[in-house]
Amino acid sequence: MQFKQLLAGSLLLLATAAQAQTTYLPQGAKENILLERLEIKLGKDSVLNFSKTKPYSRKEFIGHLGRLDSSVLTSAADKYNWYSAMVNNLEWASGNRTDYASKKPWGKHFYQTPANLYEVYTEDFFLAVNPILQFKLSKEQDNDQSLFQNTRGLSLRGRIANKIGFNAYITENQERTPLYVQQWEEERRAVPGAGFYQVFKESGYDYFDARGTITFNAAKYIDIAFGYDRHFIGNGYRSLFLSDFSNNAVFLKLNTRIWKFNYQNLFMELSGANRQPASTLYPKKYAAMHHLDIALTKWLNVGLFEGIIFGRKDKFDFGYLNPVIFYRSVEQQNGSFDNAVAGFDAKANVAKSFQFYTQFLLDEFNLTEIRKGNGWWANKWALQLGAKYIDAFGIPNLDLQAETNRVRPFTYSHGDSIANYTHYNQPLAHPLGANFQEWIGLARYQPAPKWMLQAKAIYYMQGKDVDSVNWGGNILLPNRPPYRTKEEGYQIGGGARTKTAYASFLLSYELKQNLFLEGNAVVRKVSSDNALIPSNNMFIISAGIRWNMHRREFDF
Repeated sequence: MQFKQLLAGSLLLLATAAQAQTTYLPQGAKENILLERLEIKLGKDSVLNFSKTKPYSRKEFIGHLGRLDSSVLTSAADKYNWYSAMVNNLEWASGNRTDYASKKPWGKHFYQTPANLYEVYTEDFFLAVNPILQFKLSKEQDNDQSLFQNTRGLSLRGRIANKIGFNAYITENQERTPLYVQQWEEERRAVPGAGFYQVFKESGYDYFDARGTITFNAAKYIDIAFGYDRHFIGNGYRSLFLSDFSNNAVFLKLNTRIWKFNYQNLFMELSGANRQPASTLYPKKYAAMHHLDIALTKWLNVGLFEGIIFGRKDKFDFGYLNPVIFYRSVEQQNGSFDNAVAGFDAKANVAKSFQFYTQFLLDEFNLTEIRKGNGWWANKWALQLGAKYIDAFGIPNLDLQAETNRVRPFTYSHGDSIANYTHYNQPLAHPLGANFQEWIGLARYQPAPKWMLQAKAIYYMQGKDVDSVNWGGNILLPNRPPYRTKEEGYQIGGGARTKTAYASFLLSYELKQNLFLEGNAVVRKVSSDNALIPSNNMFIISAGIRWNMHRREFDF
């Protein structure tokens, strides 16, 4: 409560000085594909190269797309994606609004432009309202249950007097997931990407997904956002710093973009472990994170990340609101035992075709113990290496990506069950938690403007817990005795070494703006050297329709 009161008071003061505003592209926005491609193709773009922190600002990125030379759009698919980005973000689009008028509007009030059901444009007010729908049916091999996703909702965004921006998103969802996801949900007492849920028809789940943000510009170079949503830091398919895998969270975000720097401060209120009834106040914990992205050259960006997860009974620790001080220093001065991590990242665009990226996260480090080579438990770190190749082998709109992630045992965990790197019993960073090595390969091909094919292959080796012994993979467990049984002897894959192979193929067709017809096939195989973890092979086929919403996947 103290945290929210502070934020509300600060926002009221700052809003009086607001000069301009923006809203942010939603999770899984299709515009991200074009932004990623143009960043690599241009190589040295001063705006697009600051691509590590998502969601992207419409004012910054869409406005910039409208000013680009059209000669960079060399394929029919890129030209269509550019048009789609403009028509979906008309408040920042280039040209006149009449340039994007619908050929077949619904009367005088609906779909006056192709992307928005209802729009209001006046001198001091803009509003766009859209329905949300996703319905998918799936069939899993050797599973008599009917698998489905049924999502309905509404989204809106707008601005007031060109000073305040706002957006809201709410859906009501029922779903029954594949058996391996049901097992994950039962073990963690959580639904991936969701918060409070109810059981639906015995093996399904029912939950709301509600998000909302208000935004304004406190100074020429500082954007402020306050709301309830999720974030992502990094250029990879996964993030070792912060991902959008878990549930939404209350947040305050300050983003400063000036000269060769982009500096983001993110403060969040999170929910602790253990599932509680709806009428029970969930235990709270907090996160404070900052990420500095620096353009060392026109093609090379490096970044520094620092974050801390902490729990206080009924209060927020105001020392962590300082946007520039090192959090580890605050932690030490407070005499606390909070969970602090630090990281480094880099991204390079090469030859207008390639992007190479990396993340390194350090949770705990002792050089003396590392030199011993005995597998000290608190040698906790994570490493990501990846590369992207656009228009691969000279084929327009064939994009490839390869990535590997390696995370030591006990990384992200903590000495108690409160300050671990989780939210609503779900990891804040990588979905697998820790104690794993992962390889990912992606191929995306857009042979025609409205068609997309995507193939994905994931293979990972992870050490699982057996006989109630914590081997460092489940970051929800405390990393102290009696959960951890020894000081040394921990290597990646320790415990029950389990190997998982996952492959999927997606065929997608955009029937009209943001309305997709999709078919999907997934193969997943699990094997282990421990008899307590049974081998498992599964095959799933799916078909569905998706409208104004991100695709929901369980690729772990």
